[in-house]
Amino acid sequence: MNKYQEVLPISKNQAKENLETDDIEKITTTLVSIAFYENDWEWVQNICLEYLQHPNENISGLAATCLGHIARIHGKMDKKKVIAKLNKRLNDFQIGGRVEDAINDIEMYIKD
Repeated sequence: MNKYQEVLPISKNQAKENLETDDIEKITTTLVSIAFYENDWEWVQNICLEYLQHPNENISGLAATCLGHIARIHGKMDKKKVIAKLNKRLNDFQIGGRVEDAINDIEMYIKD
């Protein structure tokens, strides 16, 4: 069973180090932390797009969710690029619901 874990801000260097591991918990915690706290939204967006392709559905699904967080928190995003990548995963039975939620968040918070 998953337990709640408070996500705290981390440095970009620490995030890069955490993302180089194979530790699923470390990767997922890092994705949430950078989506919430990192000011470089474009870097975070690109990291999330990279992890959207991860074979582990916990990681790829969370990457989709974090793209929605970026839209909500930062109000900035390369909308065309992100929506195109999300649409490629929309029919994925493992993460399609999370992808749909992310698309809805992006449409709500990022105006054309």
